[in-house]
Amino acid sequence: MRVGVLMGGWSPEKRVSLMSGKKVVEGLRQAGVRAVPLVLTAADKRTERLKKRVLSGRFDAVFIALHGAFGEDGQVQALLDQWKVPYTGSGALACGLAMHKGCSKLVFEAKKVPTAAWQAIARSTPRSRWAAEVRAGLPLVVKPADAGSAIGVTIVRDRSKLSGALAKAFRYSQWAVVERFVPGVEVTAGVLGRKVLPLIEIVPKNEFYDFDAKYTPGRSTHILPARIPAAKARRVRALALKAGEGLGCSDFYRVDLIVPRKGEPQVLEVNTVPGLTDTSLFPEAAKAAGLTFPKLLRRLVDMALKKRRG
Repeated sequence: MRVGVLMGGWSPEKRVSLMSGKKVVEGLRQAGVRAVPLVLTAADKRTERLKKRVLSGRFDAVFIALHGAFGEDGQVQALLDQWKVPYTGSGALACGLAMHKGCSKLVFEAKKVPTAAWQAIARSTPRSRWAAEVRAGLPLVVKPADAGSAIGVTIVRDRSKLSGALAKAFRYSQWAVVERFVPGVEVTAGVLGRKVLPLIEIVPKNEFYDFDAKYTPGRSTHILPARIPAAKARRVRALALKAGEGLGCSDFYRVDLIVPRKGEPQVLEVNTVPGLTDTSLFPEAAKAAGLTFPKLLRRLVDMALKKRRG
C-alpha cells in the first residue's frame, strides 16, 4: 500500500503539522505501509500544482496531517473528493463546520448539545465598539473563530483587557467567538469509528491549555482515566458522539469538554484532524485502548479505503 502524508501548509499551525506528519510517516512505515511525505508550501496554493503532486504519487490513499487552515477547514478534503482520492478523517462539510467555532456552536444548539453561552464579533466592527458589543459578564474566553491549537485565545478577567484580547483573536480570523468561561475539569474524548476512547483529563501548568502547554513536554499533565464521577464520564462519552455526529464527523476526531462541579458537561469544540505529535492526546487515548500508534494509523488508512469502496 502506498500512502501520501500531507503536512506543512501555510497556517500558523504549520510547525505542529510537520511534527504530526513526521510521526505519521514513521508510524505507517512501522505498520508496513509505503508512506511518502508530501510537505506543502505556499506554492501549493495553486490548485493545479497540488493536484499534479497528489495524482502523480499514485497513492492508494492520502493521510491528512495538516492542521489549521486548508487542512482542517474542509478545503483540502473538497479537492481530494474532486480528484477521487481517498483520505483519512471526516469529509469537507464536517471539517468546515467543526473548524469554525461559531458554526459549531450553532450546530450544538440545534442538536441540544450543551455548550457555553457565546456570541460572535466581526473584525469589521469599529474597534471603538468591540468591547461594547460583548454582552456577557466576566470572566470570558475570547478566541479566533477558525484557528486551532489555542492560537490567539485569551481568558479575560478584566473588562479593560477585552479589546486587546479581541485584537489578538482578529490577527488570525475575520471573526472572534466570545464565550462565558466555565470552570471545571477539562476532559478530552477521542472517537474512533463509533467508539469513544478512554477519557483523558488535562491539567495544564499554564493558566489554560494553551499552545505551549499542548506541545511543550512537561507543560501539562494528562491523567487517564479522567478523575470525574462515573455518571459524568458516561455523559461525556454520549455528548462526544452526539457533537461529532451532529457536525457530520466520521472515522476519528477529538471532542474537548469542560466538566463543571455541578451541572452538565459543556462541549468546547470538535477537532477533525487531531494532533499526532509526541505530546498529543489522541494517540495516548488509543494506546490506553490497546492500539499501538502504527496499528492506529493503519486502521485510519483502512477506514479511508473502506469509505472509498462504499
